[in-house]
Amino acid sequence: MNASSVGAAVEVLSFLQPVTRELVHRSSIAEVFVTGGVRTGTDTFSVGAQWPRDHALYHPDENGLNDPLLFAETLRQAHFYGAHTYFGVPVGSRFIGQDVSFDITDPAALRVGSAPLAVVLHGTWTEERDRRGRAAGARLEVTLTVDGRPCGRGHTRGLMLDDRRYGLLRGRPAACDEEVPPHPAPDARIARPSRVGRLRWKDCVLERDRPDQQWGLRVDRDHAVLFDHPTDHVPLMVMLEGFRQFGHLTVHEASRRTCAGRAFALAGLSLDCAAFGELGEKILLDLEEGPSDGVPSDEYTLRVAARQGEKLLACADMTWKFVGSRAPWSRFASW
Repeated sequence: MNASSVGAAVEVLSFLQPVTRELVHRSSIAEVFVTGGVRTGTDTFSVGAQWPRDHALYHPDENGLNDPLLFAETLRQAHFYGAHTYFGVPVGSRFIGQDVSFDITDPAALRVGSAPLAVVLHGTWTEERDRRGRAAGARLEVTLTVDGRPCGRGHTRGLMLDDRRYGLLRGRPAACDEEVPPHPAPDARIARPSRVGRLRWKDCVLERDRPDQQWGLRVDRDHAVLFDHPTDHVPLMVMLEGFRQFGHLTVHEASRRTCAGRAFALAGLSLDCAAFGELGEKILLDLEEGPSDGVPSDEYTLRVAARQGEKLLACADMTWKFVGSRAPWSRFASW
């Protein structure tokens, strides 16, 4: 899209109310960030969104920057909205995420101000077909502007299937009739909120049985945001939250050993999905590449993998950048 097309799209977009929740695959109206869209070409469209100044899970960090996973969730919603609104995908279709990425190129543009930010994603849609030539999925590439300021880019790619084809791929019935287990209470196995950049125990998704063991993904199916609606597998956003919290813990503990009190924010993430994560089965996180011991830096890169037994579920590359000072309460934590 050229600059004039972008400007025209922004003028048409409305930020007055959220779109119908079915169009972005959310059950709770409060979790719908997309407020409208406009088609700008045969395979391009723009989506407007409003990010909350505060949010139970995706809250600002200690330096007042919006949570980067708001971008990831808005990108996910834009993919669904575009598919149903502009590209003929029926509401009720099953979407299976294959890979997703985002880069925040101007973190200062994400600073929370005195009013909600006007967020716009300018997207290009590329349809993908299976071996029989049938429409099977799509890739959406976007640029991000916040209050008219370009500050990021990202993509999402996934399959779009009816219930029959989803059942064949999944190897089990498409419906999810399993009962949600009781909400797990915080205990010593769960990572302390300050260690993973969260404010509440219920939002912490890392746990381990002993200090010398690997961190595992804590899957709380009663979580109102991460499990907005019933599902028969571990959702993509749960996996993203696990990688983000593991990265936060890893980077800040590496920084603490060399220069305590420095805050880092997730500036980029690229995630590849390899298999469904099964509910009720342990998922472990492996740090495959990480910070060098004793080497201070303003930027850290990590590679993290999630496995369920011998099965690789997903792998993520992350970039964390120095953004300011840490709040005093967040610097002290025990296992």
